[in-house]
Amino acid sequence: MNNIKLGNPAVVGLAGFGLTTLLLQFHNIGICGMGPVVAMGFVFGGLAQLIAGLMEQKTGNNFGFAVFSSYGAFWLGLGFIWILNHLGVYNSSGTDIGWYLVAWTLLTVIFWIGSLFIHSAMSITFTILLLGFILLDLGHFGFPIMNIIAGYVLIFCALGAWYMMAAIILNELSGKELLKVGKPWLKKSGI
Repeated sequence: MNNIKLGNPAVVGLAGFGLTTLLLQFHNIGICGMGPVVAMGFVFGGLAQLIAGLMEQKTGNNFGFAVFSSYGAFWLGLGFIWILNHLGVYNSSGTDIGWYLVAWTLLTVIFWIGSLFIHSAMSITFTILLLGFILLDLGHFGFPIMNIIAGYVLIFCALGAWYMMAAIILNELSGKELLKVGKPWLKKSGI
């Protein structure tokens, strides 16, 4: 019998998602350059989230497995787009990146629906993320002010991810529910 307590990989996934999203939004609203965004996009948003997703698979959490692995790949892919653009290897226009974002918006719709069965903090974070993706889509297809609006919206998404991370860590350490995450917005069926 194995009684080894394993850490919850969601804390690293949520930390990586939140920090990298926050840095990109600082860039989108004009207060941060691309250097920190690209670095963290590869390391914390990409690699760390991908590892967290693979670890979620071992726990049997399909949602965490899909979400963290997918958004880890999102950050790695976006980082490669930026690097390839910078090096002039494969240049991507604003609309090319817009189509990249549209594809991720569609995948985020599926994850948003799944989040409705988890808890309120997850539902709120994914609702904000979906809104942010839609605004970024619009921003890359001729309405650049939407990228700045998305920046402000997605700061709240990043903070939502960190709130969930803090709830997992602090609630476990304190032995009580210091930070509430709320009830699911939708009930699971008895199937």
